Amino acid sequence: MEKIKFEDLLINDNIKKAVLEMGFEEPSPIQSQSIPVILSGKDVIGQAQTGTGKTAAFSIPILDMINPNEKTLQALVLCPTRELAIQVSTEIRKIGKYIHGIKTLPIYGGQPIDRQIKSLKGGVQIVIGTPGRVIDHINRKTLKLDNVKMVILDEADEMLDMGFREDIETILSKTPEDRQTTFFSATMPKGILELTKKYQNNPEHIKVVRKELTVPNIKQYYIETRSSNKLEVLSRLIDVYNPKLSVVFTNTKKGADELVSDLQARGYFADALHGDLKQTQRDIVMDKFRNSTIDILVATDVAARGIDVDDVEAVFNYDLPQDEEYYVHRIGRTGRAGREGISFSFVFGKELRKMRDIERYTKTKLIKHDIPSVSDVEEKKAKAFFDEVEKTIKEGNLTKQANYLERFMKENETDYSIFDIASALLKISLGDEEKEEIIEEPSRKRENSKSPREGMIRLFINVGRKQRVQAKDILGAIAGEVGIPGKNVGTIDIYDKYTFVEVPKKNAKKVLEKMKNIKIKGNKINIEQANKKRK
Repeated sequence: MEKIKFEDLLINDNIKKAVLEMGFEEPSPIQSQSIPVILSGKDVIGQAQTGTGKTAAFSIPILDMINPNEKTLQALVLCPTRELAIQVSTEIRKIGKYIHGIKTLPIYGGQPIDRQIKSLKGGVQIVIGTPGRVIDHINRKTLKLDNVKMVILDEADEMLDMGFREDIETILSKTPEDRQTTFFSATMPKGILELTKKYQNNPEHIKVVRKELTVPNIKQYYIETRSSNKLEVLSRLIDVYNPKLSVVFTNTKKGADELVSDLQARGYFADALHGDLKQTQRDIVMDKFRNSTIDILVATDVAARGIDVDDVEAVFNYDLPQDEEYYVHRIGRTGRAGREGISFSFVFGKELRKMRDIERYTKTKLIKHDIPSVSDVEEKKAKAFFDEVEKTIKEGNLTKQANYLERFMKENETDYSIFDIASALLKISLGDEEKEEIIEEPSRKRENSKSPREGMIRLFINVGRKQRVQAKDILGAIAGEVGIPGKNVGTIDIYDKYTFVEVPKKNAKKVLEKMKNIKIKGNKINIEQANKKRK
């Protein structure tokens, strides 16, 4: 079945313009199924994993529904953490770039409430907030829900796990009964189903169904690298592995064009394949690729569906795909016709979580690969040079070149040995550009430790494994309620009945105050500074 494009969805032209400008050519499965239903006014339960494009699935209908001329709150999005609230707010602003008169505001703990109150008084149509801070504004009467037409619960299962059910029910009970309510959740536990029965009106359940696909002949690696280092890492991998043909995937057309320019500037034979190209242009690019006129094809997911070239030896996920199914389609461009293939995925920070979803979906473990060093690249280039030298010697017919070499040594009357000359030729061939090694700080690991690091305080919380608590629950509670960025939280040690967590000394008092009355996994917690003698 032919997939629909954003142009086919019933959304206004300003939204289409922004979405296409962002470089997305077609909706992901959850978007294509959810957007028309939400636009029709129905309540929706959207079930899909993180990284499948859920944010745009509700942001587009919100922006389509908002009346810019009304300066009252019309849409409320609830998120479990501060980071997600900011991320959703940023996405909505990008999609609403060409719609004038709409104001969006993220509200969360950790940010001065006075600033939020001032913004709310100025007239805001869309609020994205954590439950605790939304309740705070409701109690202060600075957030009025009388005219709310749409409520979205993003990552609803996470909010329930973090103990926000009571807050969610309080918020929903204060919104108009005729509002439209949408739940987005990766899982559908009993608690979510109870909420949907109570607060939704005959909702349509949309679940992204995944096909089972396997990739047996492909060695799959991942490399932790920041965006700023991706180009250099890609270049080194291509130099070390020297694939006959390779495909590099980006998530946007703009990203593909920029990467091609960067690769060409470095001397690689690369070209782009994406939805902005006419069919004749695509055919020309593919012919160049099949004939090895270019050996690197930079493509988006839509354009890459027709790539069926047996000699592709490597696939690079320069950007992780939105959907796990796209990952399988991407790396399936290599390892064809019984051959072995290799794939590399560039990830960093929060993208590791998306990568774990890919591993679960493909039932494959991605192997960590170190960033090739400068010496790795040089050795590979030297080997390729000597392979070419050996091949040329075996072919013979070197009389003319030998005469040139003999004349050079006579005319210069030098003491240069043949070894000196060969070394100079190798240097000329390989170049002598001094490059610095790439030093990446790996994503933070939570290793057990008994004493806090310098500048940190160790706190005791009376819940642990027996209450099904995980590190993400502790991190989410601190980030969402206190407003400390997740990266600033230190080691989290979880035991059967209690947990230790490190927080910066300067934030310790605030953490203790803000987390006194919250729940984690439905359990009311006790939090205090850890006693060093505690067993």
